[in-house]
Amino acid sequence: MTMAKRCFDLWWTVLGLVLLCPLFLLIALVIWLDDRGPVFYRQVRVGRNGMPFRIWKFRTMTVNADRIGAALTVGRDPRITRIGHWLRASKLDELPQLFNVLTGEMSLVGPRPEVPDYVAHYTTEQQPVLVLIPGITDPASITYRDESEVLGAAEDPQRLYLQEIMPAKIRLNLDYAERANVFTDFTVILHTFARIVR
Repeated sequence: MTMAKRCFDLWWTVLGLVLLCPLFLLIALVIWLDDRGPVFYRQVRVGRNGMPFRIWKFRTMTVNADRIGAALTVGRDPRITRIGHWLRASKLDELPQLFNVLTGEMSLVGPRPEVPDYVAHYTTEQQPVLVLIPGITDPASITYRDESEVLGAAEDPQRLYLQEIMPAKIRLNLDYAERANVFTDFTVILHTFARIVR
């Protein structure tokens, strides 16, 4: 990661955490009131150079959902809580990943980090994506903004994701990485916000 990118990340992350503090508290309260369970969910993902780390998210699924279902969440998964559907649709469940950016495990813009089971399927051509620092948003997230619905309509969601969607997302991110800079990162962030508003 270049010094300019790290400074960009830190500036907007600190500003975001300060401004979004009231929203964080409100979301945390609503999640806790919904089922009295934990507010945050931390899942192991694969970061830069294949190093595992725990990603921060607002919890959107029932407690221990990862033990009673697949890692891939599709369509109207019954494990998703009432407030969880809204948090996922608005992408507000991803906001706590600002803490991952603060610690340097993630960037604001970079390939979305995958779970170890899916990284195990990477081909030799796909491995270079692991050299990049993962991010909260990326061009692939914008292109595949309706991924959950597409997978929910598929006969075999796991196969569709591993054989078509995941490889396409990796190609998009590798292509983006070749021309990425602070300006293009800012553009991706703006497009992400525009998608959320729509």
